[in-house]
Amino acid sequence: MNRRDALTLGGAAAFAATAAVRIGAPRPALAQTATPPAAVPSGPFKQPPLPFKEDALAPTIGAETVGLHYGKHHKAYFDALNKLAAGTPYEAMTLAEVVVKSATAKDAAVFNQAGQAWNHNLYWEQLTPGGPKAPQGRLADAIAESFGDKAALVKATTDAAAKVFGSGWVWLVADSGKLALVGTSNADSPIAHGGQPLFGIDVWEHAYYLDYQNRRTDHVKAVVETLVNWSVVSDRLGA
Repeated sequence: MNRRDALTLGGAAAFAATAAVRIGAPRPALAQTATPPAAVPSGPFKQPPLPFKEDALAPTIGAETVGLHYGKHHKAYFDALNKLAAGTPYEAMTLAEVVVKSATAKDAAVFNQAGQAWNHNLYWEQLTPGGPKAPQGRLADAIAESFGDKAALVKATTDAAAKVFGSGWVWLVADSGKLALVGTSNADSPIAHGGQPLFGIDVWEHAYYLDYQNRRTDHVKAVVETLVNWSVVSDRLGA
């Protein structure tokens, strides 16, 4: 999630045509070549670079999962959003503004792509290796008040993940100084409804199936225990 989107809180494949050659027709002096692929406009919304190497989250999240998740799924949301937003007022908005506006307007086609693009920006940023592996400061105090300790937060997060039917997300949110866990379906997220997400755990199958098959809660437990960069989460709280 970039700084511009943070301040706002408050694929399709390219087509190539090949030239047809008539059976029995004489060949031209120069061999025929395929028509160059049509350029896909990059659009106003840019997928942020992955902030670590694809194998940096192993063994909890393997390199193959990261490659597919970031390089295929996440990229596809940006590609689709840029096509949908072309020539519309969405082009002039930040990604977070598009999420909120399309949710309010019940523009499902745009919301699904913008929501997933934004959700994944937040997701990859919070998994950046190298940060503290335990909450500190104000965040630790808030977790202690709302859940007891980190272990209790891990347990509550896995319980919340088990309750999300089908695809979706589990979010740690701040609400009037208290912390809570919220499950959402598909592309939905707290920011679409004025909430403040501190971390988001992807429970779509593409996030974990290669590594954990159908053991969703095992994956969620491992991510919260070993991969969350708590300094990023603390920054989102404002600690």
